[in-house]
Amino acid sequence: MKALKEKLEEKIEAHRPRVKKLLQEHGEKVINEVTVQQVIGGMRGIKSLVTDISYLDPYEGIRYRGYTLPEVFEKLPKPAGREMPYVEGLFYLLLTGEIPTMEEVDDLIYTSVNRRQLPKYVYEVIDAFPNHSHPMAILSAAVMSMQRESIFNIKYQRGMDKKDYWKPTYEDALNLVSKMPVIGAYIYNKLYRGESNVYHDPTLDFGGN
Repeated sequence: MKALKEKLEEKIEAHRPRVKKLLQEHGEKVINEVTVQQVIGGMRGIKSLVTDISYLDPYEGIRYRGYTLPEVFEKLPKPAGREMPYVEGLFYLLLTGEIPTMEEVDDLIYTSVNRRQLPKYVYEVIDAFPNHSHPMAILSAAVMSMQRESIFNIKYQRGMDKKDYWKPTYEDALNLVSKMPVIGAYIYNKLYRGESNVYHDPTLDFGGN
């Protein structure tokens, strides 16, 4: 079984020639006309993003990597006795375009558990906010305070090839995704339960916590 990062590297390297060919053969092609009304209306209806991740079908609703939501819920691995799939399984699907096996989900759960630990100063940043503060303001401050932990920043300062940017970006992204439920839960407990000292269960997955 390949780890998620290895799987991504394999897919990224296979994708690079496609992008290069697309730019070489169709780089000057016009794909959309933009009206003043669209710009003033918040860029509505403007085709300006290349993505394989999601698509909003007018008849079938959201598709993730080509799968409708009912198909996603049916195909992704689920905890025993549960109707909803593992959050980690959905994360894997969005990144790779593949339905993960239970073994691959377990590996991602293990990886994320080892990245959940928050630096002490993040709790201190959250606790410094008055209890009537907006949760998104606290969340933003907590996340921004961890800039010093950024692997991308360290690698960038040392110098790295542009084609390798995705590697530290992946590490930062997985670190943040793993920590966000912990941060969110801590903020919620602080604001709405008055229990700042409630911590996550390291034996549970994203959904379980």
